[in-house]
Amino acid sequence: MVWCSVGDVGSDVLDDVIGWRDGCITAIDQTALPHRLAVLRLTTVDELVDAITTLAVRGAPLLGVAGALGVALAVRQAEREGWDAARLEAEVKRIADARPTAVNLRREVLAVAAAIPGGPGAVEAAALAVRDTAVEVSVRLSERGAAFLTGECGERPLKVHTHCNTGALACLGWGSALGVIRALRTRGALAHVIADETRPLLQGSRLTAWELAQLGIEHYLAADGAGPFLIARGHADAVVVGADRVAANGDVANKIGTYSLALAARRAGIPFVVAAPESTIDAATATGADIPLELRADDEVTSFQGVRTAPAGTRALNYAFDVTPADLVTAIVTEDRVLRPH
Repeated sequence: MVWCSVGDVGSDVLDDVIGWRDGCITAIDQTALPHRLAVLRLTTVDELVDAITTLAVRGAPLLGVAGALGVALAVRQAEREGWDAARLEAEVKRIADARPTAVNLRREVLAVAAAIPGGPGAVEAAALAVRDTAVEVSVRLSERGAAFLTGECGERPLKVHTHCNTGALACLGWGSALGVIRALRTRGALAHVIADETRPLLQGSRLTAWELAQLGIEHYLAADGAGPFLIARGHADAVVVGADRVAANGDVANKIGTYSLALAARRAGIPFVVAAPESTIDAATATGADIPLELRADDEVTSFQGVRTAPAGTRALNYAFDVTPADLVTAIVTEDRVLRPH
């Protein structure tokens, strides 16, 4: 795994979050932001899996694209190193299994893997088609979500609360929830954004605030625990979040801390909207109870930037995601439709 300069991947960094160049994957290293803009050059399956598990590459739709490109990467590596079919299949499975909660990763890996019999060219074409589709989907989803919110809340500048990171870094294009915010701004219907810091890895303060600053959108950062109180005090007209998986009954898995915002939105009587592509809806998963929730390492909570902040021996319950029941969701907005789960 090597780093290359931003200039190597294009002038608009939000348009170059992930790509395929000379048989390698290029991707912004999200662990380096906001202090440093670094681009990873991934040449092996090991490097890709490491980038996914360490959250250098993250966000449900982006993971789908990374998985798709990962199959092309695996086919290239198989040619270089003389893998047999069984080894290639095992490496593709490693990519699909790198993170369990977001359904997009496995779905896109399997879709592109179906092109392997057609050879490397067919696999690369299928993977790049996944990337192009993700960009197009994000714009359609964003515009539909903005139209829905203005219909629910009225044609006025809205104060929007969001959680985790759901912009170009996570989804490509305009993003999902952050894309809806971007579309509201283009309509003249955005007052400001409140972004939760998103403990323990601070995707809100490191990534969402960075993207909002890049876009010139007025925003405020809030501690995760402050979110429900701010909603209760009228600092938000709506909550808009993304999703890593939506069960068939409308239950939503998203970054830990989402559930409390849904409860607060219901109490305050404001819309709680999930913006997610159709690929995030998993008809094979009946309810939220069936969604596998990633439990990550203790030290993400008990330490910060390598310095231990909790007493030795303290353990953490570090769930990366929670599940918001369908009856707390006002609507799920995709690129094709608006679903009301209840």
